[in-house]
Amino acid sequence: MMGARRMQYTITGTLMQTVAVDLMPGEVVYSQTNCMCWMNDAVEMNTNTGGGFFAGLARSFGGGSFFITEFTARGNGHVAFAPRFPGTIMPVTLAPGQSLICRKETFLVAERSVSLEIAWQKRLGAGFFGGEGFILQKVTGPGTVFLDLSGEVVERDLAPGERLLVHAGHVGVMAQTVGFDIQMVRGFRNVLFGGEGLFLATLTGPGHIALQSMPILNLAEEIGRYLPGRTETTTGSGVAAVGVGGLLGGLFGGSGGNNT
Repeated sequence: MMGARRMQYTITGTLMQTVAVDLMPGEVVYSQTNCMCWMNDAVEMNTNTGGGFFAGLARSFGGGSFFITEFTARGNGHVAFAPRFPGTIMPVTLAPGQSLICRKETFLVAERSVSLEIAWQKRLGAGFFGGEGFILQKVTGPGTVFLDLSGEVVERDLAPGERLLVHAGHVGVMAQTVGFDIQMVRGFRNVLFGGEGLFLATLTGPGHIALQSMPILNLAEEIGRYLPGRTETTTGSGVAAVGVGGLLGGLFGGSGGNNT
């Protein structure tokens, strides 16, 4: 029944978007917890592990929530969802067996026919040195999924063998055909003082990619600069400390200036 018609939805807003989904009787969508905004009384909400204890554990290990919430229409249902940070909601309709690889923060809501699981990296280096970039998820059709990217979205099609070096925090969504790896930043001064960390993500075509303009951790760092008790050092040693912080951030997945 889910594949009998295209899902009806409306995306509203610019910087703080919401997606409102209209459900026919019997249709079901699910989201990670704490995403629902409002719904009418024809929608029944059911929070569960989404397949048992180990399914919930695997999902939480991949950066998602242990529980999911299902929304089932008992009549003509209407339910709306919103991300927690400014960004862009990207709707994607997946064919049977079609998969997308996305960052752990991007999944918002999907039809029940769409599966959500960890996207394991084929190369050990990408997992060990990728930091937050290692925690990737895979959504597989059939069905419609709504992904939440931080800030604005830039989409590109990579040709076979074409490579793009990306700050790991800006990686959003990519086709399963796109290769993901980690490459060390070249140049001693770039590593210490560039603020980009020690490693960059390498995306290799062919395939479609969507990049996000504002990694969540960047926003958190900028806000943190103005919190009470936070001090800024502008001396030469302070600059060096920032550089070393960037190096360690790239190594351990943290941030020394502009990383996620």
